[in-house]
Amino acid sequence: MASVIAKMTDELISPILREMNLELVDVEYVKEGKNRFLRVFIDTPQGGVDLDTCAAVSEKLSEALDEKDPIKEAYFLEVSSPGAERPLKKFEDFVKSVGKDVHLTTYEPIQGNKVFEGNLAEVNKDYVVLAVKNKTRVDYVTLPFEKIASSRLAIIF
Repeated sequence: MASVIAKMTDELISPILREMNLELVDVEYVKEGKNRFLRVFIDTPQGGVDLDTCAAVSEKLSEALDEKDPIKEAYFLEVSSPGAERPLKKFEDFVKSVGKDVHLTTYEPIQGNKVFEGNLAEVNKDYVVLAVKNKTRVDYVTLPFEKIASSRLAIIF
């Protein structure tokens, strides 16, 4: 159900975002406690959206959702920036993030670990390469895309 609503929302919001020169980062439909939330995360190709932009998208999307009425139950619509630690969902997200710090988790251990943080050194259609600091040296770890469970930008101190 949640994935169907997310897909429908994606279809409704795509023309709105194209018109406003924005990109869709993610859509999620979740239940938290007794409430349901439709969360839409947007960004600009240059990176960063302001509150006025989120409000404008929210208003236009709300109108489109009311017209199509794909969600029969009560819910809260939230439109926001993905934040500094934005998720990496599409291949293009990884390509744009080369040279940036990332946090990746894998479905199964690779070199004994399931959690990796480091600088995204390389991306191709089959795998990513991370430069991971290990005390005083840097190790390069290759992670196949099919093994990556989740990925996001990271702030590493």
